[in-house]
Amino acid sequence: MGGAEERVVVVDAANVVGSRPDGWWRDRAGAARRLLVKLAALQGQLPGTTIAVVLEGAARKALDGDPLDLGGLRVVMAPASGDDTITQVTVDFLAAENPPAVTVVTADRGLRQRVEPLGATTTGPSWLLDQLETL
Repeated sequence: MGGAEERVVVVDAANVVGSRPDGWWRDRAGAARRLLVKLAALQGQLPGTTIAVVLEGAARKALDGDPLDLGGLRVVMAPASGDDTITQVTVDFLAAENPPAVTVVTADRGLRQRVEPLGATTTGPSWLLDQLETL
């Protein structure tokens, strides 16, 4: 991973989906699938930016069913802890010879405390949701 990207946005999908009480808990995979479609559209409008979204738990089924055209969106399935996977994805991007600027989208304080010392910046889900609303 990494190297050619100018900017990377790593998305804590569970945190972003969970930040709005829109009934997502009734269909976690469906909510994640809707987020992936929106993120893919955003990815197409941000040249030089790679979006990597981490799915965990029931949300990992978001790619089941009809195929999605996700363009250059990177989808990472967390085998266990989403926070561990997000941290590892961040480490992988920052380990590049010429690392990109990495921003992790989460409101999780514990996760922020793990990725900021690595050199990543963090922002809350509202920033990303505002970006997605303009599509």
